[in-house]
Amino acid sequence: MLTLGALVGRIELELAFAGGVAAAPHEAVRVAGLATLTLPQLLEGEPQRRLEPGSLVLLTEVPFRLRGRAEVALETLLEQLALDRCAGLVVSVLSGAHQPFSLTVREASAALGIPLLITTAPPRTWAEAGRDLTARRLADVESHAGQLTTLVQQLPTRAGDPEAMQRIADWLACALKAEVLVSDPGGVLAASPETAAEALAEAFLRGHREGLARDRSQGPHTRLFPLASSSAGEARPLAAAVGGLPAAGAAAAADDGSTVLAVARRSPSFDEADLRLMRHAARLLGLLDQARREHRAAADAAHAARTAAVELLLDAEVDKARRVMATQAPGLLTPDAVRVFVVDTPQDERDAVLRRCVAGTAGRALVVADPREDRRILVVEPIRPRRTGDAVATELTRLVAELGADASLGGSGTHPMVMVADALQEAITAQRFALRRPDAVALSAQSTDLVSVLPRDAARRWARGLLEPLLRPDAQWEQMRDTLPTALAYPYTVAARRLHVHRNTVRRRVAKAAELLDMDFTTVRDRATAGLALDLLAERQRPERSLTLVGGATPTLEALLASPEARAWADHLLCGARGDRRNLLTTAAVWLAHDAHVEPTARALGFSEFTVRSHLRALESHMARDLGSLGGLRDLQFSLHILAGEVGVTDARGDLCTTP
Repeated sequence: MLTLGALVGRIELELAFAGGVAAAPHEAVRVAGLATLTLPQLLEGEPQRRLEPGSLVLLTEVPFRLRGRAEVALETLLEQLALDRCAGLVVSVLSGAHQPFSLTVREASAALGIPLLITTAPPRTWAEAGRDLTARRLADVESHAGQLTTLVQQLPTRAGDPEAMQRIADWLACALKAEVLVSDPGGVLAASPETAAEALAEAFLRGHREGLARDRSQGPHTRLFPLASSSAGEARPLAAAVGGLPAAGAAAAADDGSTVLAVARRSPSFDEADLRLMRHAARLLGLLDQARREHRAAADAAHAARTAAVELLLDAEVDKARRVMATQAPGLLTPDAVRVFVVDTPQDERDAVLRRCVAGTAGRALVVADPREDRRILVVEPIRPRRTGDAVATELTRLVAELGADASLGGSGTHPMVMVADALQEAITAQRFALRRPDAVALSAQSTDLVSVLPRDAARRWARGLLEPLLRPDAQWEQMRDTLPTALAYPYTVAARRLHVHRNTVRRRVAKAAELLDMDFTTVRDRATAGLALDLLAERQRPERSLTLVGGATPTLEALLASPEARAWADHLLCGARGDRRNLLTTAAVWLAHDAHVEPTARALGFSEFTVRSHLRALESHMARDLGSLGGLRDLQFSLHILAGEVGVTDARGDLCTTP
């Protein structure tokens, strides 16, 4: 858009500021169009309509001097031009006439801020200038429309898009050739270029220190728009709004403490078109900011629900956890079996890694930040019957590989849903072992879990056969199913706390189960065998007694453990320990034979108790198993039996059965 200074510089217009009019304050005034008026028309009361803002009015057919009625009409015209925010008044005079205005008119011009100019160019030349101004204005309108179209195209396709504000900031900085910053009381949300935050902080301080009364051409022209109210106000000087605060705190000092848009450039100053564009951008940024806040609130609520569900699962409150997640993720917690993964990552990267874990698991798992450990992310994956593949484990392994040396991953085997706490402990133990592996990954359920390598149907028939006395109508199977996995893994006091019952109730149920199964649960052997059977029935649906005979005769545990897959599993699990020169497997066999008591084991081996414990810690490291857990004891018990036959295992109500 042309300015008065540019028009004065065009020789063919023969245009100049009238004598006594200071040119400097008016040279940068923008001219939007040309309106022509004759003196007779002025005397008859024209113009009677409002003029477009930025119009330059050309008055023709003027005598050498304006006196009487003409002078009064001219003063009235100046008042109207001021009300309509016009650019100025040009009077066409004869060559050599430099002062057609009286002192009264000049004083009115100065008071109203409407500059007076004179021209000696013929009307034809001004007609061409008018057409040029109209063409330029049309081009500006088309350009502005194109800018708005491009601006709207920056809007995201989904609410809460974290890159949307940055895209608009980048576009606005390019369109205005300026520095753009979007910030709230919490910090910078978008900056273009990246140095904009630092540059605008300097502008805040300078504006507060020096004010805006000085010549602003010596420093950047800066405008601030609070996004919450950008539709209502004009641009305000930044220093006046923020009181000299740094950029990151600018929003805190805005009128309502909202998010703000700040735009700065050194030259030229912003014109009305630039300000309109900034206001439109501020409106869109305001919508994005509102969507961002709502999306964050919804995400916080969802995260709180997921965290509450995981805490309930850790307390064995499965039904309550399912109710919490019923609206968030219907059906996610329906299965009765679960695996748990632990991702360890630097604290300052955990939030970003958490988002990647949520995206990677794609609704197949609960992903939360561990409130007890700043580096840890918990992933709880419900295991559906007859599922195929390990998509969650594969995705987490890929993610940890991309994160590099600072991240590690541990995973548990498959556990009943009521034993999420055990699965978590197993995953934490595996993660500690993962730190010693080149790929920083240790997944107990990935080719090293006994349940996963046994033939499924045959193993479930064996488990039903073993647990058949508990399936009778008078045996209260649901109570036993809920109690035994926890009671076999923990002391009765701890199990009672996890099950929310009295310890005497736990003791009574375990005693009844031991009597029905003809087992001694004070021994590692019987606890491991019963625990394996319960894990195999982890779907936790009440099996029909007749199913023990479906699909062939009930196999024995000996037959299941003799399979090539089970032998490969055991060989893989104990390969590290077998190569240790301390003969760890002998220590392990004697320790299991003494039901995991260190003192009698030390006496039997002729070792100190310290040596036995040292051997067991080394064995844990080789196996990536926690031997303080029932799962770790079970895997050690069965792997030793498979490879060496050194530790006997029990089948239903008696010694190890032979294969029928």
